Amino acid sequence: QVQLVESGGGLVQAGGSLRLSCAASGRTFSSYTMGWFRQAPGKEREFVAAISGSGGSRYYADSVKGRFTISRDNAINTVYLQMNNLKPEDTAVYYCAADRLAGRVSRKNRDYDYWGQGTQVTVSS
Repeated sequence: QVQLVESGGGLVQAGGSLRLSCAASGRTFSSYTMGWFRQAPGKEREFVAAISGSGGSRYYADSVKGRFTISRDNAINTVYLQMNNLKPEDTAVYYCAADRLAGRVSRKNRDYDYWGQGTQVTVSS
């Protein structure tokens, strides 16, 4: 079992930055693909970014490419999402998730086995 705890959300003006963190429990963190997803009110949860266990592969949604950066520190079981040039449409609850299947870096919600409780990001115009 893996527990994920997100932090770093908040209220920011358009054009500002935030860094989200996700701390994971367990001794096999480096073998998990980690992903960030978000869900805005009235919308389905959508993929934001994912990173392989080693950090060598990273994927982004087109809507955040060039503005968001996913990274991880396996020494402290933490994954990050640096968000720059934030826009009002980035407003959502952000979730981190872990995929147990080694070698897969998925954009699909259903491929992730563990989820955090979410952290709210609000971008004002």
